[in-house]
Amino acid sequence: MSEEILKALMQLFGLIAKQDGGAESNETEYVRTFLRQQLNSEAVEEYYGLFLKHSADDSKGGKEEEGKVRLTSMKDSVRILGICKKINKQLNREQKVVVLVRLYELVNADHKFTEQRMAIINTVADVFKLPRNEISNIENFVIQNDPANLDFADLLMAGDEEPGFQNARFIHTPGLHGAIIILRVKSADLYFMRYTGDQDIFLNGLVINTRRIYLFPNGSFIRVPKGKPIYFTDVVGHFMTDTNVPRITYEVKDVEFRFKTGDIGIRDIQIAEEQGKLIGIMGASGAGKTTLLNVLSGIEAPTKGQVLINGYDLHRDAEELEGVIGVIPQDDLLIEELTVFENLYYNAKLCFKDKDEEEITHLVNETLKSLGLYDRRHLKVGSPLNKMISGGQRKRLNIALELIREPAILFVDEPTSGLSSRDSENVMNLLRELSLKGKLIFVVIHQPSSDIFKMFDKMYILDTGGYPVYYGNPSESLIYFKRLDAQINSDVGECPTCGNLNPELIFNIIDSNVIDEYGNYTDQRKISPEEWHEQFKKNIQIPEVETVNDTPPRSLNIPSWLNQFRIYTLRDFFSKISNTQYILLNLLEAPLLGFILSYLVRYIADPTSSDYIFRENENIPPYIFMGIVVALFFGLIISAEEIFKDAKILKREAFLNLSRSSYLMSKILILFSISAIQMVLFVFVANSVLGIKDMYFEFWIALFSISAFANILGLIISASFNSIITIYILIPLLMIPQMVLGGAMFTFDKLNKDFTSPDVVPAIAEFMPSRWIYEGLMVHQYKHNNFKKNIFEVEMRESAADFKQVYYIPELRDIIAETEGYVEGEENISREQYESNIRLIYNEVSNELKRIPSVNFDKLDKITPEGFSVQLATEINDYLDRLLEYYQDEFYKANTIKEQFLSANIEANREKFERIRDDYFNESINDIVRKVFDKNKILREDDHLIQMVDPVYQKPEPLHFFDFRTHFFAPSKHFAGHYFETLWFNIVMVWVLTILLYIVLYFDLLKKGLNFAGNLKWIKKKDK
Repeated sequence: MSEEILKALMQLFGLIAKQDGGAESNETEYVRTFLRQQLNSEAVEEYYGLFLKHSADDSKGGKEEEGKVRLTSMKDSVRILGICKKINKQLNREQKVVVLVRLYELVNADHKFTEQRMAIINTVADVFKLPRNEISNIENFVIQNDPANLDFADLLMAGDEEPGFQNARFIHTPGLHGAIIILRVKSADLYFMRYTGDQDIFLNGLVINTRRIYLFPNGSFIRVPKGKPIYFTDVVGHFMTDTNVPRITYEVKDVEFRFKTGDIGIRDIQIAEEQGKLIGIMGASGAGKTTLLNVLSGIEAPTKGQVLINGYDLHRDAEELEGVIGVIPQDDLLIEELTVFENLYYNAKLCFKDKDEEEITHLVNETLKSLGLYDRRHLKVGSPLNKMISGGQRKRLNIALELIREPAILFVDEPTSGLSSRDSENVMNLLRELSLKGKLIFVVIHQPSSDIFKMFDKMYILDTGGYPVYYGNPSESLIYFKRLDAQINSDVGECPTCGNLNPELIFNIIDSNVIDEYGNYTDQRKISPEEWHEQFKKNIQIPEVETVNDTPPRSLNIPSWLNQFRIYTLRDFFSKISNTQYILLNLLEAPLLGFILSYLVRYIADPTSSDYIFRENENIPPYIFMGIVVALFFGLIISAEEIFKDAKILKREAFLNLSRSSYLMSKILILFSISAIQMVLFVFVANSVLGIKDMYFEFWIALFSISAFANILGLIISASFNSIITIYILIPLLMIPQMVLGGAMFTFDKLNKDFTSPDVVPAIAEFMPSRWIYEGLMVHQYKHNNFKKNIFEVEMRESAADFKQVYYIPELRDIIAETEGYVEGEENISREQYESNIRLIYNEVSNELKRIPSVNFDKLDKITPEGFSVQLATEINDYLDRLLEYYQDEFYKANTIKEQFLSANIEANREKFERIRDDYFNESINDIVRKVFDKNKILREDDHLIQMVDPVYQKPEPLHFFDFRTHFFAPSKHFAGHYFETLWFNIVMVWVLTILLYIVLYFDLLKKGLNFAGNLKWIKKKDK
């Protein structure tokens, strides 16, 4: 109470007391007592003097004759009205009610209820604009003792005998002399109490004076001679019986929780509560507060025991309890780029499918108004380090995310952490209001102030190791521990002077250590957690609740999958476009990097010329591969944080039972859109600078496909790891295998033989999208450019025939000769080599018969280690002669067609021909896809001969119907009996890999695998 208000109150006291004969002894004593409760002894006299000054009778005629009524003087009336108007603007509603109660209490001190005095009080009430019915209730509460005059709805009486109330409430208190009378002033949400008997009863541990009226605040309790105490929550509960609040019973039975390491987090938890309660959870660091909250809210399943809501098991009957629980974690659940309104708006859209836009907007605005955030609704939330709204406003907005759907049971973790005392009280007042509306709220709280501590209906205190050590009224907790610790004055819980209760004293008692003989504290505790727990089991009685069998009230009406997808997409879209820096960087870095890369590799072979010729640029293959690396990198960078930064929001939204696939698909749509735009800009700029013509779409779809793959890969690591540093450390680990096994930096036949094969791409590389896209673009650029596309098929026939006659048939003849020598007895090779040669000859002849059935050979079945002879070798050589003639003829035909086509084009327009070759054909790509500089043109691998030269002209020969594996740079791919263009087949394969990654993402397989591996490692370590 401010100095100015206290002075005004003393003036009012004095002006009232002076009426009708002046202040009586009881009135002056009341004023002294009132001042002692507010001030120190020095100040008491100062303000008491002010009271005496204004209570002095300044009439000239002295005292009036007995029986003669004297009206309040005009001067006093003006003075009273002026004082009331002066302080009216400074007092909130609660303070006005308290002032009015004290004025009635002053008059009641000597029961001097004269017309003048009551007229003054009525004047005060009128100026304060308090409801007439509440003024009447206050007057009757202060003055009346007869139950007949106290039978109104806002009054509660506790006593031994039922007074037969029609409207007022009653609590039966056996053996109580007189009555405890409690008044509720509804408009101010205040409670007052007084006692009319002659027994010693205690309010918060202090003896009640029967001549006083006491404020009955949150957390208070009245201890009576017999029976259980009357708690603030009991009183509130009686006044709530006329409200339409769904009934809830929340029961925790024998719950224990063990961590994956086997350590016990919490043990022997017993809780029984009903709706309309605010329950606090306290404990030292590491005592298990958050673990308990997680188990109670259903985030973690208990190792043993049950959590029941209206008889339904929280962890087994999740569908029946959908939407009943809300959780507000300690961390922010806000999307920083969205405004206060948008955060709440999209959250509401995900909760209520049956509300239209107008209803949702109205609901959001009303919620913001109730939380005092309406004026801030258009501000961006910002980050804790880059604040747009205050910490207290952030906390209130976090609460609003759950409050807007009004769950029946709410769990809040550390709502006051990091807030000022004022913001902390505001947040707790909000939670208190929710509980008074019938919600059951559990709050983990750390170092609360006295006022906040007493707001709770009950406090659940844990000691180190997860041991429960107290469960009951907060104001009684200190008395409980002081008694167990055998401290003096153990019956007093709060300060007799200021009424404060310091929760730290509780933990000082719990954690107090033994003192050695030198007076120093040791590391050993006086009372161990186990001993405190034993006292808990002995002294604390778990309340009993009658289980409600009603279906728990639900507060959800979840939209359809499609609507969820739309809401998620809009939320993510608007959050991204509101971040100007994010948009600019993502739109500009792709074309900028494309320009830098292409400009640097725009190589001109002739140092004397300034004319750029695409055909001579040796950097086109590295550019294609670097484009793939850029696409991978962009795809990973834009997605690596997406789910990680939403992890806390997703944890809360798990209670809403929203569709995970709709959330993921919305993320994928946004990321794919960004990647598509990035690749359009990159390809347009880079290909234009390098002169890669007529293949913009092919390059774009290829690079976009691999970027989309990287998007999903980034989402997987974003969802699987709990550290942003770890995520970014992983990006090089994911990129390097793509680079090494992409086919550009190292040729596959030059890699370690442990996992490579010269005839097909290594199996591990089949899972590298970089290899599919690099191969596809290189083959497509070579095969389908305007210079090669018309002669490629002819050149393929020419190349195949040339290889057979130049390398293949001579190599096969050498092997036949080597084998024939062994038969003739030269034994220049081993038996194993001989048998291998026979198998190779059989395989190659068999394959050639399939390729060229017109060149017949009828002794294939004779080619065996036992059947091979000099005669058979001669017959095989004769077959090879015929085969050679066939391939020579094929080569001549193909070469003739090719030369005729080229000659015709050269003769028609040599300049145009040369220009097309310079603009579309690249010699470096030609050298790579044809392996021009490879020393090994043909290679023997076990029992086969493998063509190493001209892979781009070598048509794959599948081993079975679904065989799709080929050598690198194959001109086409086989699958299911059909051949497909390499680029389009490879792009499809990248999308198949992307879909497989999406399955991993959807089912969270990587995270589950990491958790399983961690558990397995711990089990093995424990076994050792």
